[in-house]
Amino acid sequence: MNELESLLLSAERKLLVIYDELDLSEISSNNQIFILLVEESKGSAGGRGGGSGHRKIVQVSGFKIDKNKIEKIYDTKDENIIDKFEIPYSAVAMDIKLSDGRQIVVQGIIDQDMIKDYNNIVFSS
Repeated sequence: MNELESLLLSAERKLLVIYDELDLSEISSNNQIFILLVEESKGSAGGRGGGSGHRKIVQVSGFKIDKNKIEKIYDTKDENIIDKFEIPYSAVAMDIKLSDGRQIVVQGIIDQDMIKDYNNIVFSS
């Protein structure tokens, strides 16, 4: 199992921003994935407090898929840099396929423009 799949399967709350649909069982095309690890306080995201609390990104990891090769291109826990990343509040439940063919459901969004914005942050830092 590669580092990307380990992170996808971890129990931590995360949001994905993906360039294109993610199928790791057949990675013959190019893709890019940013994983935003989220720390939540009680009451955030629609809890009984009506959405009170906070949702904070604590780590951003980026991966590039280029013709059967998965490469980690970015990883930071630096709050000053993380603050530059737009949080995808319109993320939805989406299915992704792992290299062994299993499907899992994650919270994320397919958004080429957001990937471009993230790349501008990554490669200018």
